[in-house]
Amino acid sequence: MSVKVIHPGLLTTIQDLGRFGSQKFGVIVSGAMDPISLRVANLLVGNFEGEGALEITLLGTTLQFGSDQLIAITGGDLQPTIDGEKAPMWRPLLIRKGSILKFKSAITGCRAYVAFAGGIEVPEVLGSKSTYLRAAIGGIQGRALRKGDEFTCGNYSTISLAFVQQLEKMNNHFTWSVNFSEFFSFDKTQTVRVLQGSEFNHFDKASQHAFFSDSYTLTTEADRMGYRLDGKQLDLAKKFELLSEGVTYGTIQVPSNGQPIILMVDRQTTGGYPKIGQVISVDLPRLAQLQPKAKILFKETTLEQAEAELINQEIMLNELALGIRMKALHR
Repeated sequence: MSVKVIHPGLLTTIQDLGRFGSQKFGVIVSGAMDPISLRVANLLVGNFEGEGALEITLLGTTLQFGSDQLIAITGGDLQPTIDGEKAPMWRPLLIRKGSILKFKSAITGCRAYVAFAGGIEVPEVLGSKSTYLRAAIGGIQGRALRKGDEFTCGNYSTISLAFVQQLEKMNNHFTWSVNFSEFFSFDKTQTVRVLQGSEFNHFDKASQHAFFSDSYTLTTEADRMGYRLDGKQLDLAKKFELLSEGVTYGTIQVPSNGQPIILMVDRQTTGGYPKIGQVISVDLPRLAQLQPKAKILFKETTLEQAEAELINQEIMLNELALGIRMKALHR
């Protein structure tokens, strides 16, 4: 079951849920920018939800299938087509041998995810298939996909086989799909909930107020490492020396120019800039799907509320996984 890259697009990499346990050695977690879309895509093809998939950024990727293959496309709408016909998203799809899957430019969101039944067969590095571009590890030779690359997929699960059998009998696409709006939206203006950062009280009162009342614009300096924002300047009440400390996905740092930076999945493991806030976990997928020029409003929340939101999200994902299994096995 082989897949060939006809055109790599702007930036397409293999990602899973990340590389854990090695940050103490300076090796970042990396992984999918939008973990919800990746998890749902894998569930839809009968994979373990943390299996490696393709993360396609903004535009251009084209793939040719060397055999029949069950896939699912989730995340942002990059206008996917199969042999020139619009490809449905958020549901299992049976792609025939020789077919061409093509992505155009993003209508909504920023990143699409393609999961393949059986998973993408590439070696794991430190327990993960995720591509970490700056260290050149994971994925295919630690880099983005290139024209002419080929990869194979693994064996189908019971759910994968059941969906394939259903789709072959129908000779058409499923009419049902996952309601992704239960998890996040693709609005161009997003309200993002944050906890106060460890240095929040070191900023002057005007900056504290501005952070939670003014909007910030996502600049074109936005990639898997970090999002630079433009808006009201944030100033410290008094300059002070700060030792480098651990940072994570969603940490909001403020460098000397006073413009915040949100650290994303390929961020460094430590940082020395003051941290004004921390984006809560359930809002990270919405951040990952923002395009440059999008507006961001920060809203303060509590650790207890953040935990409750995360628990609720996991409950919904578990219910979704059960529903998909029932679709496959109870005809």
